[in-house]
Amino acid sequence: MNTKNTTDNDWLFEITPKNNFFSLNFKEIWHYRDLLFLFVKRDIVTVYKQTVLGPLWYLIQPLFTSITFTIIFNSVAGIETGTVPPFLFNLAGITVWNYFTACLNGTSDTFKANASIFGKVYFPRIITPLSVVISNLVKFGIQFIIFILFYLFYFFRGASLVLNPLVLFFPILIIVMGILGLGLGMLISSMVTKYRDFSYLVSFGIQLLMYLSAVMYPMELIKQRLPEYGWLVQYNPLAYIIETSRYMLLNVGRISVLGLCYTFAVTLLVFFIGLLVFNKTEKSFIDTV
Repeated sequence: MNTKNTTDNDWLFEITPKNNFFSLNFKEIWHYRDLLFLFVKRDIVTVYKQTVLGPLWYLIQPLFTSITFTIIFNSVAGIETGTVPPFLFNLAGITVWNYFTACLNGTSDTFKANASIFGKVYFPRIITPLSVVISNLVKFGIQFIIFILFYLFYFFRGASLVLNPLVLFFPILIIVMGILGLGLGMLISSMVTKYRDFSYLVSFGIQLLMYLSAVMYPMELIKQRLPEYGWLVQYNPLAYIIETSRYMLLNVGRISVLGLCYTFAVTLLVFFIGLLVFNKTEKSFIDTV
C-alpha cells in the first residue's frame, strides 16, 4: 500500500497485489496500528462478556488445572519435583503452556471467523492473528502475577526456592512461544478454509500435545521411565520452552543450549511457512469459506 499526496490526487491509498508471499510489511502494519489496538481491545473486553465470573476465569482455569495435575501426577503417580512444591511446579508449566494454546486457538480460526469483515474492507489481514497474540499477553500477564503470588507464598513459608539470574531472559521465551503459536495458527487457519477437519484437529491435538510438552513432568523423567518414547518429547520444541521456563523461574531441571537452538530454528521455519500459506490463502479464501 502506498500513501499519496492528496493535493495532487483525489485518493489516499493504492492497494496493490502482493508479489512476494513472504511479505511482512511492518510499515503497513504500523499505519493500521489504531485498528490493531481496537482488535486487541475487542479481544480482551469481549472474551468473557456475559459471563457471571468474568475475568476471574483467567485465574480459575490455571489454578484448578494445577490442583488437578498435582493430585494426579504428583500425589497418585508419584512424579517428583525436587525441592519445588508440586503445585508451583505445575503452575509454572501451565502458565506458559496456556499462552501458547491461547495464541494457537485464537489464530487458527482467523479466516473463518472474520470472513464477513475480510470480504467488505481492506486492511492487512495479518493484523487479526497479530491482535490475538498481543491480547493474550494480557491474559498471560494476569496469570503470571498469580504465579508470582504463589511463589512468594511458598518462599515465605520456607520452601527452598532460588531465583535464577537467567530469569531476565524469560520474556524472550514468551516471545518465541507467541511466534510459534502465531505461525502454527496462520498455517492451520489457511487450511481450515478448505478442510474444516483441521478445526476439530486443533482442539483434539492440543490436548495430546500438552502431554508431549513436559508441562506436568521434567523432560528427564520421560527419558528415564519411557526411553523408547523419549524422542516424542525430545523433538518437540514446546518441551524445551517449558523446561527452560521452569529452569529460569524455579531453578529446577536443566537448560539445553542445543535444544533451544533447535527450538528457535523450528519456530522461525514454522512462522515463515505459516506466513507464506497465509498470504497465499488471503487472495482467494473468500471463494472457499
